[in-house]
Amino acid sequence: MTNAFFFGYGSLVNRKTHSYGEAHRACATGWRRVWRHTALRPVAFLTAIPDPGARIEGLIAGVPNGDWRALDAREHAYDRVDLRDLDDHPLPFAPKAAIYSIPEGKHGAPSMAHPILLSYLDVVVQGYYQEFGEDGVDRFFATTDGWDAPILDDRAAPQYPRHQALSSAEIRLVDRKLDDIEARRVPLTAAHTEVLHRARGE
Repeated sequence: MTNAFFFGYGSLVNRKTHSYGEAHRACATGWRRVWRHTALRPVAFLTAIPDPGARIEGLIAGVPNGDWRALDAREHAYDRVDLRDLDDHPLPFAPKAAIYSIPEGKHGAPSMAHPILLSYLDVVVQGYYQEFGEDGVDRFFATTDGWDAPILDDRAAPQYPRHQALSSAEIRLVDRKLDDIEARRVPLTAAHTEVLHRARGE
């Protein structure tokens, strides 16, 4: 068993997006999620920021042989930061873990030029629903800031490379939660698609 772990709080909670088999539910104290964008990506993603009064749920998973290269490449817009105060996991020891975070000064708030992809949000919510149930989805929305961001509705033509098929119940759950927070959904246009394809080198 490896003693190197990461804590995932966004798309990494969805086990369908990765092959890290030694994964367990856990909580990180002192962190809060927020929607942000960086110059390294054309759309907004979740990041975790220090917040002494906050606590977020997620998955902790082992990194085989402590080889971080593949995960660092996936999370290339983030810094890997040592994580303390990790609890509510079934491991019989205190794991040495890391969390991926975009540091202050390297991120900005989402905008029409840098929206949230609905296909990405679908993946995140599906992960929380499958791990923590509908109450866990409620907690995800409550412990995430930045919901005033525009959400690009690309569900019919997913632009997130790790997008997943959602059940009809999961789609209804996402849509209901977005209605509850009065989210601003905007339609996917050819201009958006061109920018995203160009960013991926397509």
